Amino acid sequence: MKNSTYQQLLQHIKEMKHVVVAFSGGVDSSLLTYAAHEALGNNMVAITVRTPYIPAWEIEEARLFARKYNLTHEIIESAIPANIIQNPPDRCYLCKKEIFKTIQNRAQEIDISTIIEGSNKDDLSDYRPGMRALGELNIASPLLQLGINKETIRTLSREVGLGTWDKPAYACLLSRIPYHTEITATELERISKAEMALRELNIYGSRVRSHGDIARIEVPKANFTKLLNTDLRTRLIEKIKACGYVFVTLDLEGYQTGSLNKTLTIDNHHE
Repeated sequence: MKNSTYQQLLQHIKEMKHVVVAFSGGVDSSLLTYAAHEALGNNMVAITVRTPYIPAWEIEEARLFARKYNLTHEIIESAIPANIIQNPPDRCYLCKKEIFKTIQNRAQEIDISTIIEGSNKDDLSDYRPGMRALGELNIASPLLQLGINKETIRTLSREVGLGTWDKPAYACLLSRIPYHTEITATELERISKAEMALRELNIYGSRVRSHGDIARIEVPKANFTKLLNTDLRTRLIEKIKACGYVFVTLDLEGYQTGSLNKTLTIDNHHE
């Protein structure tokens, strides 16, 4: 018998009749997409929006997930919105609004009025201006509405047999660039290559925060000892410098979600 929380999620989605799921391929949206398919069958469509600031491997992982579970899946191409080129503090809001307008347009074409996405309870604890965009566009967040947090999402994913249950958290490449820094295709490619280098060295759950000539690498603290290995450290430095960085640094505070948000003065009532 399946977990009662998962049953509640299925019932919640069933009541929506037909849905489009915003599917990034991450832990949260993968569970939501899988549950929507179980609840609604062919009455759901998963849509992934491919932009220059989403690593190619994330799109590929989403595609493979959809294929594995025989999901109706579409990938839509989208350029960088002009209003976020200078990476303003409300970038996430502006970007999220454009992305979900794109999804809404497609949903209208296929005559589906309900769009759902994978925000969860834990997303309320950080600076996430994108949440405001979801509200303005009437995008539903079933996991959040049911009070489901990240830990529970991973537990449920494991229980239903999804390989994504222990997948590292991802975020778009724009979160690696300091606010008020111009976003260019060249910079996005450099960051993507640097993070791919980390993956190739089996250093997962990490970020390369890009500060001009400096690559500030954030890794889970459990990996600090691993990086003391001279051979691994040497290979990492070589790979990161090959991406175009002059200096390679390790942030001693370790990986922190949204660490560049520390540069902002945040009103506790921003959402």
